[in-house]
Amino acid sequence: MKIRSLAASIALVTTFALTACGQQDVGSTGAGDTDDGEQPTVGLVMKSLGNPYFQNMRAGAEKYDESNDDFTLKSVGIQSETDIVGQVEAVNNLVAQGVDAIVIAPADSRALIPPLKRAADQGIEIVNIDVKLDDEALASAGLDVPFVGPDNADGARQVGMVLADEIGANGKVVMLEGVQGAANAEQRKQGFEKAIADGELDLIASATANWETEQANTVFTNLLAAHPDIQGVMAANDSMALGVIAALQAAGKTEDIQVVGFDNLPEVQPHLDNGSLLATLDQFGSKQAVFGIDIALDLLNGESADEWVKTPIELVTRK
Repeated sequence: MKIRSLAASIALVTTFALTACGQQDVGSTGAGDTDDGEQPTVGLVMKSLGNPYFQNMRAGAEKYDESNDDFTLKSVGIQSETDIVGQVEAVNNLVAQGVDAIVIAPADSRALIPPLKRAADQGIEIVNIDVKLDDEALASAGLDVPFVGPDNADGARQVGMVLADEIGANGKVVMLEGVQGAANAEQRKQGFEKAIADGELDLIASATANWETEQANTVFTNLLAAHPDIQGVMAANDSMALGVIAALQAAGKTEDIQVVGFDNLPEVQPHLDNGSLLATLDQFGSKQAVFGIDIALDLLNGESADEWVKTPIELVTRK
């Protein structure tokens, strides 16, 4: 595969990264023009714009659009992480508007495949970011969609091992999961479970908070009441970690219970500084859509893409 645009984007990120997942080899190509010479339009479909992660993603994509004359961007989001109907409508609207490509972070790994299939049947290129579309459902629909994103399982394992090293063997931990059934939620859960096994931790409870801060606050408050001996929390994203930290502050237990997250949101930096968050995992959210857009432009130019184009990750701790 020859992808100059993605290589340049990843190079900018990995300049600052200590470690990165093995992204595919990249070479050279032009940027996306349609056959008639017109500037192609790329639709970006995100999940909840109430989530700082997707706010950063949109900002990064819009900044890239402003500095790039190779495409026009149409970005849309939904009201909540579970607004699947709203995201289906967003895809259908982009198709009706005649976009040339759609880059999507699906709210559901299976439910978005039918509208994406209809889009592909109309000649629209599809690129999957953030949450992997279900392989079996893709095969059933006859869709070949590249996934551009990080190794969620390995990232969660790295963060989980920081917690394991901090609290030691037999430490009692709870897990806050993302949306059940979502591929990245399952992968992060698997990564946490690997860290729990390798670190010989004791998982005493696991529950979903659907990636949401307020839900995480409520869920963890209840978990803490039921299990006052908790020593550590593995939150599958930073939004939920923030909800956990707020609950610990209300209970006066920020120094007693260690918390790790995932995403490296700007909002967690003060908590890393003061130690109320032990570690998080940077997957360069502001660049995720940019990586996907670059692949979409390459596809529009007739290039191929690997089934999984791995993007960088970096473990972030107070140190």
